[in-house]
Amino acid sequence: MNRDEGWYDESAGPLVRPYTITNGRTPTATAQLDLSTQVMALRAEREPTGLSPEHLAVVRLSRAPVSIAEIAAHLHLPLGVVRVLCGDLIDRGLVITRSPTNRSAQRPDLDTLQAVLDGLINL
Repeated sequence: MNRDEGWYDESAGPLVRPYTITNGRTPTATAQLDLSTQVMALRAEREPTGLSPEHLAVVRLSRAPVSIAEIAAHLHLPLGVVRVLCGDLIDRGLVITRSPTNRSAQRPDLDTLQAVLDGLINL
C-alpha cells in the first residue's frame, strides 16, 4: 500500500482541528453572538483579501442574512469556531450582525404555563 492509499476515509472527520482554524482563540465578550444572531456580509466591489478559507466561506454564505447556527451547519464547524470567525469579520468591517429581538417579550406568562401543565396532567 502506498502512502496515499487507505490512511484516510470520509468517516475519519476533518483533518484540521477547530483550534487550528481559530489559532486557539475563543469567542470574545464583545461579540455576543448566539445561535440565532443573523450575519450579513457588507457589499464589496471585490472579494476581500488576506482571509483564511473559512473566513471567505463565512463571507460567501452571509451574502444573504444567515444565522450563526446555519453557518456552523453549512461549514461543518463547531459553533465556537464560527463565533470566532464572525467576530474577526465584524472587527474587519466585512459583516454586520443583528441580534434576535428581546426574548423576555416572547415569554408566556406563568398563568399560561400553569394552565398548560394542568391540562397535561389531566390527560
